[in-house]
Amino acid sequence: MNSQIKAVILAGGSGTRLYPVTQVVNKHLLPIYNKPMIYYPLSLAMLLKIRDIALVVNPQDRESFEKLFGDGSHLGMKISYIIQEKPRGLAEGLILAEKFLDGSSVFYLLGDNVVFGHNLPLVLEEALNEVLTEGGAFCFGYAVPDPERFGVVEFDASGRVLSIEEKPKKPKSNYAVIGVYFFDEKAPEVAKRVKPSKRGEYEITSVLEEYLKEGSLKVKLLGRGFAWFDAGTHDSFLEAGEFVATIEKRTGLMIGCIEEIAYRNGWIDREALIKLAKPLSKTEYGKYLLKLVDE
Repeated sequence: MNSQIKAVILAGGSGTRLYPVTQVVNKHLLPIYNKPMIYYPLSLAMLLKIRDIALVVNPQDRESFEKLFGDGSHLGMKISYIIQEKPRGLAEGLILAEKFLDGSSVFYLLGDNVVFGHNLPLVLEEALNEVLTEGGAFCFGYAVPDPERFGVVEFDASGRVLSIEEKPKKPKSNYAVIGVYFFDEKAPEVAKRVKPSKRGEYEITSVLEEYLKEGSLKVKLLGRGFAWFDAGTHDSFLEAGEFVATIEKRTGLMIGCIEEIAYRNGWIDREALIKLAKPLSKTEYGKYLLKLVDE
């Protein structure tokens, strides 16, 4: 268990980009192929052996998330819920999570991001260790054709970060900052210093800018061999589902299967896995879990 770090996953917001579906269902509960969207970021935290995780949720959605995960004990984890009364920006989650974090570093994830790639756990582990030993913040850049939709990072020739801008009209590069961040224990304090943007939101890019001013922000580019989806629009939602389906059908392995990761981490035993798989035995998902038991 990684006790020096906790994970916080943002699963609130109004999901307006996915209307009308999200008028009745929180977008993070919608299925990306064969499992809820929220499973994908959660699985990244689990791959890093982080067992203490909080979900930042809207008041009206708490019950649905609790129905899905409970307190996490069936997975050998501890899952808490933090209520965000109104969506006031991605950085607000750090402030709301201050008591939960209680002075630990944080793996901070957006609940609608799907990331996949060769050696991804290793890449994340290196970033995590960097923050645990050196402090500061660590995030990832990914080349996109439409950088004006995202937070954009600019580098010099040696890879040093020069600037980070939220949804710039004239982007200084085509590298978007993806929704996967590591912050040291100062993150809630740094987030409190941030002023709301023109949109009236506490932007996560503003938090990264504060770390950049201190000279303690690192950015790693995820190049070929990585896929990233911000599944908050209809097109990217569909693309993410098709991608997961293709990989799973080709390899016979599941992406973001939280029961499998808990089992392989040794957090649950064979009996517990069978208990989780039995009610799902008529589904492909359940059959996959039961197959793991027979390995």
